Amino acid sequence: MKDSSVADDVTRAAVRLFAAQGYANTSVQQIVDAAGVTKGAMYHYFESKDDLLFAIYERMLSLQKAHLDEIIARGGPVDDVVRAVCVDVVETSIEFLAEGTVFFRSLHMLTDRRQQEVIRRRREYHDEFAGLIERGQRDGLYRTDIPRAVLIANFFSDIHYLSHWYDPAGPEGKTLVAEQLTDLFLRGIRRTND
Repeated sequence: MKDSSVADDVTRAAVRLFAAQGYANTSVQQIVDAAGVTKGAMYHYFESKDDLLFAIYERMLSLQKAHLDEIIARGGPVDDVVRAVCVDVVETSIEFLAEGTVFFRSLHMLTDRRQQEVIRRRREYHDEFAGLIERGQRDGLYRTDIPRAVLIANFFSDIHYLSHWYDPAGPEGKTLVAEQLTDLFLRGIRRTND
């Protein structure tokens, strides 16, 4: 039986190093030194540095998709569902800020096959989110004068930019920031009475 704590230690060390100095500038030796394990122990869990990088993507993609599916399954008015999804994606992005830094800076470093898998999984999330916005548009809640893709890109650009400005030690906690960004987004897409 494999000791998953070793894999967790290696992953945490890799995330810290990849976020701080970049994937290309981080050696396997630096990762194992930071994790306090041997190369053999690392290779017991990860076949390569690429395998380790993909594991970071896998974790983020799986977590956020599971949360999305859970929120949608609970049901309710579409505006409430969209709000809950938006708050969740901001909160989890803040919780895993270092992983997010790696996520958006290192995609091009994965092998082509793995890049395509990440793109496919992100598209799956995006399409479900777009379906919620479309429902809100059909219900007359959200504006239709701007293409749906632009409305969605507006929100997710805020998510992608979090690692550039958000400071976990700062005065605003993740829930407050998540609610503020969600409010800004929803106010921007809400249909106004002409």
